[in-house]
Amino acid sequence: MREFEIRIRSFQDVQDFVSVASVQPFRIIVSSSREIVNAKSFIGMASLDYSQPIMVRCDCTTEQLEDFRQQAERFLA
Repeated sequence: MREFEIRIRSFQDVQDFVSVASVQPFRIIVSSSREIVNAKSFIGMASLDYSQPIMVRCDCTTEQLEDFRQQAERFLA
């Protein structure tokens, strides 16, 4: 699993990040201090605590990770 951190600051950020994650062809899990959810689930993502950075874990190749990180660049912590 490859990982990186993001920051979500608004409801719109949740929608936008889920849109980016949903088109990826691999599993993406995000976790806050207490919860672990599927990054492609809007309801799951909306339930997280955004006061701290969120850890993103991807089951993907290095190339897929770099492409995903580019698409999610504005959320990187």
